[in-house]
Amino acid sequence: MKVYINGKFYSEKNSKISVFDHGLLYGDGVFEGIRAYHGRVFKLKEHIDRLFYSAKAILLNIPMSKQQLMDATVETCRKNNLNDGYVRLVVTRGAGTLGLNPNRCSNPQVIIIADTIQLYPASLYKKGMEIVTVATTRNHHNAVNPAIKSLNYLNNILAKIEANTAGYEEAIMLNSEGYVAECTGDNLFIIKDNQMFTPSLSSGALHGITRQTSIDLVGELGVPTSEPNLTRYDLYNADECFLTGTGAEIVPVVKIDERKIGNGKPGKITKKLVKAYQELTKVSGEPINKIK
Repeated sequence: MKVYINGKFYSEKNSKISVFDHGLLYGDGVFEGIRAYHGRVFKLKEHIDRLFYSAKAILLNIPMSKQQLMDATVETCRKNNLNDGYVRLVVTRGAGTLGLNPNRCSNPQVIIIADTIQLYPASLYKKGMEIVTVATTRNHHNAVNPAIKSLNYLNNILAKIEANTAGYEEAIMLNSEGYVAECTGDNLFIIKDNQMFTPSLSSGALHGITRQTSIDLVGELGVPTSEPNLTRYDLYNADECFLTGTGAEIVPVVKIDERKIGNGKPGKITKKLVKAYQELTKVSGEPINKIK
């Protein structure tokens, strides 16, 4: 594997950054998870835009232009002969002192890793996933805003630990008002009476790239989407439920907190969405091996 760090490629063994980097010491940095399908990097521009939004929110100056970062991402895929896989793009604050002050850090570090990923067992995509609500509350907007895709993921990790301890792969997180926010690494959707609902960004949901893609694709199927405050009651009484995320893609949910969703099997609209998403990934994206 070849890893991109600040304009150069290193072997996996020699890919190193300083132990004084504030990305390591304090989770001070931002990242994106990006997919490659069929020799194309999917939704690359949207991911790069979101990375810059996150960086702006924490006053982190990315030392590359958007186009340079897009080119570097594609080149990293090319160097690793990656036609189908996962790209992790990370920008850290850089090496600094043992204090919190970000102004004492050196230049930000840009890291790109291109590899494969399998978040959930393949069987769950076919038969559907069972998930559970956990006690860990989603970050408040005035604490660490959930819209910022930062390296400080402890909020999500604590919820994931709760889910795993209870014997589940994924968990629902509620916000401080008790409304549904999102899952530990995925956005959440329900279908009820041929309409789709998903938590709003103001509820604590991340502005997911796959989230927006799903909204667009389901709209093309004639199913409208709205973003009200959702409670667990709404989830329990849904006709269908599914999760979306770059790494997870689209995962049907068939049971929440031991309540069967719909008929307990992946729903009709969910199946249509999965098929439409798979078709889109075959033709959309930035070519990895384009002729220069």
